[in-house]
Amino acid sequence: MRILHTADLHLGRQLNGIPLDADHGAVLDQIVSAITSNGIDVLVIAGDIFDRAAPPTSAVRQFNGFLARVASETEAAVVMIAGNHDSGDRIASMAIMTDTRRALIRGAISADEKPLILSDAYGPVAFTGLPFAYEYAARECFADEALHTPEDVLAAQVACSRRNIPDGARWVVVSHAFVAGAASSESERPLTRVGGVETVSSSVFEGAHYVALGHLHRPQSVGVPHIRYSGSPLAFGFDESDCQKSMSLVEIDAVGRTTVETIPFEPIRRVRVLRGRHAELLLADRSDDFIKFVLTDDTPVIDGMKRVRNVFPNACELVYERNDRAPEVKSLAGRAPAVASPVEVIGDFLEHVREDRTSEKELAVVASALGRLRETEDVQ
Repeated sequence: MRILHTADLHLGRQLNGIPLDADHGAVLDQIVSAITSNGIDVLVIAGDIFDRAAPPTSAVRQFNGFLARVASETEAAVVMIAGNHDSGDRIASMAIMTDTRRALIRGAISADEKPLILSDAYGPVAFTGLPFAYEYAARECFADEALHTPEDVLAAQVACSRRNIPDGARWVVVSHAFVAGAASSESERPLTRVGGVETVSSSVFEGAHYVALGHLHRPQSVGVPHIRYSGSPLAFGFDESDCQKSMSLVEIDAVGRTTVETIPFEPIRRVRVLRGRHAELLLADRSDDFIKFVLTDDTPVIDGMKRVRNVFPNACELVYERNDRAPEVKSLAGRAPAVASPVEVIGDFLEHVREDRTSEKELAVVASALGRLRETEDVQ
């Protein structure tokens, strides 16, 4: 059986105040293309479908259109769950009057998780969807006040769902969690209160042949190849600029062994970090990518961001590399500190503005003008 594992779409999100509707549209098209071109049997979306519980109308319409295409243009079943950014009730409403032979949509936590059971040439494959839930909701659901951490919640969910897996079936678990040992990104929202332990042990998934995870935005396996994050299709922070975003194509054989192949996403606008002198960066070709500039100039550049946006209209951030260096401490013992003359100060200013060296002739003009000013002050 062939599974396409995705997660963390975050539809409706913006980057630096810039809508990502077109960017999301491009990756959703790529998911549909990957389903059809790779003979996918099941599409998995492991949570954070939307960026917030009340997403903009445009994001809801975009996702509805995507699901309609999956239903009409492919034969794939769909398994999806709510993540910590989603409204569980909103996701659950998508399951009403859905063909339960082809879809498992889980929005709210349940004490009796029923799997979607599909079959291939080797027998049944059971898919369990475990939607994200905070501890207070889990305590009410399971009538257990001892559930205090995300691991407690997930362990309870897995235990109740395991009871409904047929004997001999291969088992796929879809979950939204922070598994210990995985690498996180800056753009992820914590899954617990301040000071709480949000990580869970991979051992809670014992017995599953593949665990399709959501929440962390970097594609990665955790500990073993069959426990995996697909990552987000788009980069949402500059710490992810070095990350190749991808979908995970998972194949399960007759005895439950899995092989994973990544299918890269091709975004229409990338998230990049450019480093160098301001004047040199302005010589680059125009780009609509999202850019963070790290300037190596020793002194501040006047209107630096305004000028780079003439070449990079989606420039998001401008910082100076020198601000990240440890301050240099020099001893002044035995000599007096050098004081720049007014002519040198004005000359340096002209160089910063024009990004060109001030000539000796120009410095002579400045010196002459300053001399006349001093003479005027002496007369007064």
